[in-house]
Amino acid sequence: MTRSKVLVLGLNYAPEHTGIAPYTAGMARGLSRDYDVQVVTAHPHYPAWQISEGYGAWRQDERDADVAVRRLRHYVPANPTGPTRVLSEISFAARVLASGVRRPDILITISPALLPVLSARALAKRWGVPLGVVVQDLYSRAMVEVGLLGDRSGGLATRLESFALRGADALVAIHERFAQTMVNTLGVDPERITVIPNWTHVQPPAGHREETRRRLGWGSETVVLHAGNMGAKQGLEHVVDAAALADRSDDRLRVVLMGNGNQRSDLEQRAQGIRSIDIIDGVPESEFTDVLAAADVLLLHERPGVVEMCVPSKLTSYFAAGRPVLAVTSMQSAAAHEITASGAGTVVQPGNPAALLEALRSLAGQPSLDELGQRGQAYARERLSEEGALDAYRAWVDGLLSRSGSH
Repeated sequence: MTRSKVLVLGLNYAPEHTGIAPYTAGMARGLSRDYDVQVVTAHPHYPAWQISEGYGAWRQDERDADVAVRRLRHYVPANPTGPTRVLSEISFAARVLASGVRRPDILITISPALLPVLSARALAKRWGVPLGVVVQDLYSRAMVEVGLLGDRSGGLATRLESFALRGADALVAIHERFAQTMVNTLGVDPERITVIPNWTHVQPPAGHREETRRRLGWGSETVVLHAGNMGAKQGLEHVVDAAALADRSDDRLRVVLMGNGNQRSDLEQRAQGIRSIDIIDGVPESEFTDVLAAADVLLLHERPGVVEMCVPSKLTSYFAAGRPVLAVTSMQSAAAHEITASGAGTVVQPGNPAALLEALRSLAGQPSLDELGQRGQAYARERLSEEGALDAYRAWVDGLLSRSGSH
């Protein structure tokens, strides 16, 4: 029997191993079990905001397991401010329209980026095929909560995102809170929304915790690790300020920011002369979970005002590492909901470095750190399994194909 053809459009894909890319790649590989899957994406560039070595051709075709991948060169800003990020999206959206791929039976696109969703709508209409949208972040909420384009951009972004998402035949929200916002704020038909949580996509730690600590130069001090993107959304300047406060006390505390992003150089300047903080490069994917597990506390940090825009992808990795999580985030955020549901850590309101430091002291002083970490691992096994998520995606695609008469 001829297999149905699925086309996936998304700005980020493997080998990027932070942010959205692992989930787009995992979904595509999972769907390739039952369908012929092609992905149209950009060259890997996130979170460093520069194209990775060995990539960069105008158009490049490759294979990822059973998935056909077409990479398109687009504009990657060295300094991704709000306007330059919009230009970056516009360039990719334009390339998508002329990507040269054949008509599929179903088209799936990933948001964000939002502007390529409009290209996907145009292609789906041109081909007469159903359109599914996987919503990983709420674009208009980011405009409002982070102020990427200034105070006046929120209304326009909300209208644009509402238009883009309401044009889809079916949507996936990665969290129930997203689904509620999509209905209440963006006017999306709730009957079109399926909630499929992101899964834990990293391997469990190998168990050499003390050896990893020695290799990283970590001694008997309490190590608090933030791993991942260093962008405006994270508000990590408050973490640097908390480390400065720790310098003035007798805390045996080491705060580690690991990764990259458009705010890293500013954070490095702010951290000059502060003994209690290290800012280091990311590690290979094969070592990532071992480094997470070597820390005493894992830190999730969001700037004040971030409530509805995202479900931080790092939480799935944090839970898998088996260490307690301190989530500095709004009590109404999806991240806070996940910490409360898992019982794997503590939530504290953002914007107050002194309160952040006090919460770190309190959490690190608990005798049940290992137990908290084990709760996170249990939550990941029970609620965030890759097998369950990919089964749900296959059922979602089956439903779209059946509706269109292509399956």
